[in-house]
Amino acid sequence: MLEALLLSLIQKLDINYGEDEINEEKEKVIKEMREILDIVRDKKLEEGRSLNFLACDLVDVVDDALDLFRIGEIYRSIHSWIREIKKRMLKLGDDESHMRSSQNVDDDADVVGFEEDVKMLLRKRIIGGLETRRIVLVKGMSGIGKTTLAREIYNHPTVVERFKRRLWVSNVTHFTIKELLIKLIQQVEDPHPSSSLENMDNQSLRDMLRQHLLGTRYLIVLDDVPKPMYLHSFLRALPREYDGSRLLLTSHTRNMNIDNIDVHHMKPLDSKKSWQLFLKTINHGNKLTGEHKFPMKLEHMGKQMLRKCGGLPLAIKEVGKQLAEKKVSGESEWEQLLESVDFGSTLKLLEPFYHKLDPELESCFLYMSFFKENTTLRAKKLAHIWIAGGVVDSTHRFKSYLNDLVNDSFIEVMDKSTEYRMNVVLHMLSIQKAEEKLGFEILRSNGNNRPSESPRHHRVIICSRDKFNYSTDQDKLLVSLFFHGGGYLDTSPSYWKSFELLKILDLEDFGLKILPETIGTLMELRYLGLRNNYIKELPDSFGCLENLEVLDIAQNFLVEVPDIIWEMRSLHHLYLSDVICRKPSKIDALQLLVTLTYVSVDNWTYELSDLKMLTRLRKLGIEELDGSSDVSKLFVSLALLENLEHLILRGYRFRSMPCLDEIGVLHNLQTLKLDGLLARLPNNVPPNIKSLTLVNSCLDEDPMPLLEKLPELKYLKLRNAYTGQQMVILPEGFPSLEVLCIEELWNLRNVQYELGAMCFLEKLEIHDCPCLDTLSDVVERMFWVKEIKMVTTKSIATKARNSDSIYDLTNREYQFMS
Repeated sequence: MLEALLLSLIQKLDINYGEDEINEEKEKVIKEMREILDIVRDKKLEEGRSLNFLACDLVDVVDDALDLFRIGEIYRSIHSWIREIKKRMLKLGDDESHMRSSQNVDDDADVVGFEEDVKMLLRKRIIGGLETRRIVLVKGMSGIGKTTLAREIYNHPTVVERFKRRLWVSNVTHFTIKELLIKLIQQVEDPHPSSSLENMDNQSLRDMLRQHLLGTRYLIVLDDVPKPMYLHSFLRALPREYDGSRLLLTSHTRNMNIDNIDVHHMKPLDSKKSWQLFLKTINHGNKLTGEHKFPMKLEHMGKQMLRKCGGLPLAIKEVGKQLAEKKVSGESEWEQLLESVDFGSTLKLLEPFYHKLDPELESCFLYMSFFKENTTLRAKKLAHIWIAGGVVDSTHRFKSYLNDLVNDSFIEVMDKSTEYRMNVVLHMLSIQKAEEKLGFEILRSNGNNRPSESPRHHRVIICSRDKFNYSTDQDKLLVSLFFHGGGYLDTSPSYWKSFELLKILDLEDFGLKILPETIGTLMELRYLGLRNNYIKELPDSFGCLENLEVLDIAQNFLVEVPDIIWEMRSLHHLYLSDVICRKPSKIDALQLLVTLTYVSVDNWTYELSDLKMLTRLRKLGIEELDGSSDVSKLFVSLALLENLEHLILRGYRFRSMPCLDEIGVLHNLQTLKLDGLLARLPNNVPPNIKSLTLVNSCLDEDPMPLLEKLPELKYLKLRNAYTGQQMVILPEGFPSLEVLCIEELWNLRNVQYELGAMCFLEKLEIHDCPCLDTLSDVVERMFWVKEIKMVTTKSIATKARNSDSIYDLTNREYQFMS
């Protein structure tokens, strides 16, 4: 019977719809359906409850696909859900333990640190909100408290009073759409025989649930919704009429393929709230007697230990329970326990989160183990290392994978949109899994490192002042080598000769002073990171690194660069700063260059024939500009770089930069950063600029009247760029601006904003503007802005937090810090 159904569905799909993209998506769906048919035949699956559920979902999703294809539309989630059904069918004959029942949502649980989240969600998204049916997503990594927060909302007295029907389904990640519908119907129609519901198709179940919900204000909570679930099918069960009802989802991902969804991002607990939860867990939750309670004299040591929990409630509770179970009495025993806390049980609990990773993202996650814990990583560095290691094959693919990791809560975006960080507990998990799957190891210079029995391909060496005892037994197999620690590396020159396959070598922030000549023997090296060290000179042997694609020696003050560097023709990305060249540079010889930052304006090449060779150069940084620099000649030369999109101009120390009016000839420029003193802004900013950053410009005149006329500008950052007290933004100003960042404008007191300006602004950040206390007046009128962050004085931050006019506005996130 199931075979006949699948054949019928495939036949329905096998129609030409005329559009190439639609037909391509259709072929993917058909391919998955045929593989499902093979599974059914090969495994000889018997008709049963689980198979029935999956078959009903298949019929549902194929019918939707047919409707969409006919009108020329695609929902990627359709293909994802069919693929998920295929995976579940593969497991049917082996293990059906994934069938779970809903948990009791009234179970007591330790709740600390969610007060503001509860208040904000109730006020802005659950009780208050726009006059439409609202879908709210609580998003965050596993163990961060999504379920606990949803439970607090679900059981809140205001919610109980407001919503006539409250429905909850847990562990949605294990359910089909049909199971989900049945679970909800059983909560509104009790008793109802399960067998009769199971014999109904999805459409009949949707009709039944809709009838029960009509005319009542309801709150439905779906806890732990998986990424591939085809929620469009479920949403059709909800009444279309608006009556203030809400659908609250919790998930680790925001890729729900649903329009008009409000996202609430769960953040880790700060140190104060982490400590409160720890004490509540260890002293109260486990009901320890007085003599066994945690001694407050060890508070500092306890807080140091909690840093390893990364503000993750799951980890804090596990540590607290682990310590409480020991039931020690003396301070010395507590001290020993704090020093030997085992996070193994926490990592075990996070295993399911790791298994939610898409297969193509797994290597990206495992590569995060190479970096220091809790470190902030530049997107460019991640891209270079992933590409050099073969994890991704292009910058485009890198951006896609990076966005997926952010959307799925595996890494977080820092203040700058180009910097990222992984939670320290997830970092521990990445190390554990990299050791299992990648052949990864961590060696310490002050420890007894045992030789590994299995081949090692990736290594981190943590150095101290102790002599490093190293072995070269497995060095020939290493692909990547990272050094962390204190800059003391006592190795013989022959050490570097053993790395025959090494592609990635990273010594960033290591404090290194001297590079050995034998580093030139690393013939397979693709990435060499030497940023932020004390290196004074690069050895001539660098010329032997003929496969090197990325060389980063930025932030090494006055490092001497040999002439041979201009013959390293494989270089794609070259990061310099304050370098000394023995002879004039030959930049034109590096024809594969995509990135070059920074080169002195005196070392730039101006020959027409030379510049024509730099056809791939997209990002360029030029430094040491001052009043004597011939910028007219510079801009004429830069105009010949047809693919130049990103330009950074940096002044020479504390001298003023020259007049930049002629920069307008760079018509293709999209990103511009000016770092240094300016008497005034250039009159002719390139019209296609999408991103503009002004740093240390110290302008006397308000820059807004000029900048607000840029038609394509989407991102604007001003840091120590203006010394005046007032900014004026006129109606229709900044017609495309999406992000505005204002930092270190020490004298700014007022922003005069006129209605009709910045209509597409999504994010507003204000840092260190201590005199700007009129934010609430401006923000109240900018009701469409989704995210607001302000770091300022305590009094101004308190005033902003207490402003009802700000917090009454919906669909936005706030962060006020003093």
